[in-house]
Amino acid sequence: MQQQAPSNFLPQLLRTVGAWAVALLLFFPLGWLFLTAFKTELQAIHVPPLFIFEPTLDNFGEVQRRSDYLLYARNSLITSLGSTILGLLIAAPAAYSMAFFRTKKTRDILMWMLSTKMMPAVGALVPIYVLAQTAGMLDSLSALTIVFTLSNLPIMVWMLYSAYKDIPNEILEAARMDGASLWTEFRHVVMPLSVGGLASTGLLCLVLSWNEAFWALNLTSAKAGTLATLIASYSSPEGLFWAKLSAASLMAIAPIVVFGWFSQKQLVQGLTFGAVK
Repeated sequence: MQQQAPSNFLPQLLRTVGAWAVALLLFFPLGWLFLTAFKTELQAIHVPPLFIFEPTLDNFGEVQRRSDYLLYARNSLITSLGSTILGLLIAAPAAYSMAFFRTKKTRDILMWMLSTKMMPAVGALVPIYVLAQTAGMLDSLSALTIVFTLSNLPIMVWMLYSAYKDIPNEILEAARMDGASLWTEFRHVVMPLSVGGLASTGLLCLVLSWNEAFWALNLTSAKAGTLATLIASYSSPEGLFWAKLSAASLMAIAPIVVFGWFSQKQLVQGLTFGAVK
């Protein structure tokens, strides 16, 4: 045993150092954003960068006075929750039918739905913009909620399909033998057994909707703008106000980072559905 210890020490040390290096690399942008948010504009552009400085909260007050942070945060919350709930209402029965009533085209439909996520969003910008303009829904929370729902729907169907496939068919057959209708089976058997999958799917799509910037920037302005619109407003012809931009960005990501931290177990479960059989 004493001879094997040195041989195991070096690989373990390399793994530990590598893990810390990757963690620091991923955390550095967030950490630097946090530091810059508490600097003045002069300190933010100081060369060499300042690591020791007197922090200030003026940037956060300026963001609220200039841009009404609470309005943008409310819009982000409404569109994220609305698109998640609407998406679950559509994806849950769709995934149920595909999981338990398969046809020859079920796999093809699932692959086609997933392939739509491979198309750049800008490819659908013009038709969606024209439709929203024609319907009088530009700069509205309704249009943004619908677009977010359609954008996340393929992922939601796939995740729920994987969750439903883990439910044994014998349980459903027993319910059908007892005279359960499709609605009863779905409501009282499938839904309770797939609560974890529904929660993971909802949490992941909530995060995706909160972080969505492309559609928010192109379909909204001041009235229905989300926090992504707020951050973009700090870019001006005169340049970037780094300290205020960092403060606005920190205020935008803080709620979803905290939310993701407390629900990371469910998020990881949702991302790995069907990975291990």
